Amino acid sequence: MLDNDGVLISSGWFLSPKEEMVKLVSDLKKDNHVSTGIDAPRQPLLSPREWYWDRRGSKWRRRIAQRGYGRHCEIVISAHRLANPQWTPIIGEVPSWMAIGFDLFNALKGLIPSVYEVFPSASYSLLCGVTDVRISIDFSSCLNGPKDMLDALVAAATVREFIGGRGEEVGGGDGLGTIILPQPLPSPVIQEVLLWPG
Repeated sequence: MLDNDGVLISSGWFLSPKEEMVKLVSDLKKDNHVSTGIDAPRQPLLSPREWYWDRRGSKWRRRIAQRGYGRHCEIVISAHRLANPQWTPIIGEVPSWMAIGFDLFNALKGLIPSVYEVFPSASYSLLCGVTDVRISIDFSSCLNGPKDMLDALVAAATVREFIGGRGEEVGGGDGLGTIILPQPLPSPVIQEVLLWPG
């Protein structure tokens, strides 16, 4: 957790993510406005997606041989070469970490107004070389997984930058959620990929 100035309030690991996250957010929202970023998709695909982005032709094409995994927001990030998504699969093929993310999104929906999907790998790309986005942290909770904890801190900074009006939201054309970014997409922006073809 970071405050509005990017100073670490608390960090740690949940043993029961859904229950502990709901309790934490419920306690915090009594006195403060709380915004949350989750590094996982909101939901699985119900069926393989019909369209894929042809990077070479810079246009949407109907899927033929591809598995059809991934959501519009992940395609936008990939097309702009910000990161390589772990494509959201169809229901029944979901890894456990994504299922935890689905549970968290569902548990927090209605509890607080601002629950965002973040993608720290894309945030790292966008923040590389940026000197005016800062956070103040310690490493007390990094023992169990330093990369995961740093991703969580970058996720919190991403939410702060986005709600401060400095970021951008991408995807959503397929109705399967968006991803927020801490900065606008880099130039040249591929306008065609921003519009879902369906």
